[in-house]
Amino acid sequence: MWKILLEEFWADLRTQKTRAALTILAVAWGTLSIILLLAFGEGLYRMVVEGTLGAGEKMFMVYNGETGKVYEGLPRGRSIRLRVDDMDLILRSIPEVDLVSASYGRWGTVVESEALRTTTMMEGVHPAFAVMRNTYPVKGGRFLNVKDVEQRRRVVFIGDSLAHRLFPEGNAVGKWVEIDGVRFRVVGVMQSKIQSSMDNGPDSERLLIPATTFEAIYGARYVSHLLVRPRNVAEAELVKRKLFEVLGRRHKFDPTDDRALRMWDFVEDEKMSRRIGRGIQIFLGMVGGLTLLVAGVGVANIMYVVVKERTREIGVKLAIGARKRHVLAQFVFESLALALTGGAIGATLAILLVIGVDSLPANNMALQFLANPKLSWPIALTTVGILAGIGVVAGVFPARRAASVDPVESLRYE
Repeated sequence: MWKILLEEFWADLRTQKTRAALTILAVAWGTLSIILLLAFGEGLYRMVVEGTLGAGEKMFMVYNGETGKVYEGLPRGRSIRLRVDDMDLILRSIPEVDLVSASYGRWGTVVESEALRTTTMMEGVHPAFAVMRNTYPVKGGRFLNVKDVEQRRRVVFIGDSLAHRLFPEGNAVGKWVEIDGVRFRVVGVMQSKIQSSMDNGPDSERLLIPATTFEAIYGARYVSHLLVRPRNVAEAELVKRKLFEVLGRRHKFDPTDDRALRMWDFVEDEKMSRRIGRGIQIFLGMVGGLTLLVAGVGVANIMYVVVKERTREIGVKLAIGARKRHVLAQFVFESLALALTGGAIGATLAILLVIGVDSLPANNMALQFLANPKLSWPIALTTVGILAGIGVVAGVFPARRAASVDPVESLRYE
């Protein structure tokens, strides 16, 4: 039976080349559109999430604030200044907390190598900073460790963009720089990362030194902020509430005073980024799906025309003993074959375009987000499913009309 169906399909294809070509072209265009839109949607989703995680993951940044409520006779408007020993207090008092890191910040820090003298942002941090801020070293280097902090070592971890400018000739690890006139040895350079959310500029342009070294050189008494990571993100709200209670007791403010501490919630940011990314995917998928649906309507219309033109032929077949299911199968097969042929052409072109665009150099953040399409199994399976559905649906209704033809009446059809 399959051989007969294939022979009939090729015979019809030869007699109606232009119509078949236009049908295949329409399906190919629809397939190309939906695959490209889904691939770009997948790429955008990944980049939106990755860009958010580039600044930090599953943690809070807790900043100094100003009281908005009177507390135990103390007036509102008092500045709350966090200290480095708040780290130990949080770890002792809140068992739901996994990691804490205090950070000192200094804008306008002068850094100098043999190749460059510039100003940038510098932070004094603890080793847990790397995990919470997704700041990892390239091969051959390392992040700041416990001994660096304990011994107040003059070592520095440098953002990748800044390192390339300071040491254009090659690897910066092991080299020396002067920071505000003090010599520091470079122990690591940050791996390149996408970062859409920023705290006082991108990490790629940042200097990181041990917190204790920062204290010794600059005499810092108060930290810029604390990084706090819950053990379980499901307990994030509980941890936030306990942070206000624990720090409120030490710094004398009402634990319900949300102005006393300012907080950047990366847990919520990640959730929001995933929702935005998924929304982009759904929108682009709907646009591509509508394009493919229009192509499917075109296939169905053409199959109706084919049935009308071949009414007499169908009648002859039925008159000499052909079964209705054979007629039904013939037109469903032709519709499905046209859809899958067009789909194969469109899919091939889409894959080649995705590979081509993905290979383009991304020299800025806009290109990193836009020129980053990603093909995946869900995209492939979705497209195949839609194509098969269009082929069957576009063929079934014309095929039912063909199978219901009255052989006697059809023989009179001109």
